[in-house]
Amino acid sequence: MPIRFGKNSVVLDGACAVEEALPLLEYLQAHPRAKVTMRGCTQMHTAVFMVLVGIRPPIASLPDEAFMKRWFAPALKGEQA
Repeated sequence: MPIRFGKNSVVLDGACAVEEALPLLEYLQAHPRAKVTMRGCTQMHTAVFMVLVGIRPPIASLPDEAFMKRWFAPALKGEQA
């Protein structure tokens, strides 16, 4: 599974598909202080992205993948690309 849930953390790794959006939403609602690590995330379905933008959890690390870093990271940090 591309999303691993810890006690107070979430790790997005590889390609995160639409099926991960609802579990991610439910986890972040139940754990509002959970930090999200996206270093290994290479692809993200728009639904997963919208969960992150809507909830705005603390981001522990941004994706290393160039496209993700360029376009998704600024939006998650509230900046313009």
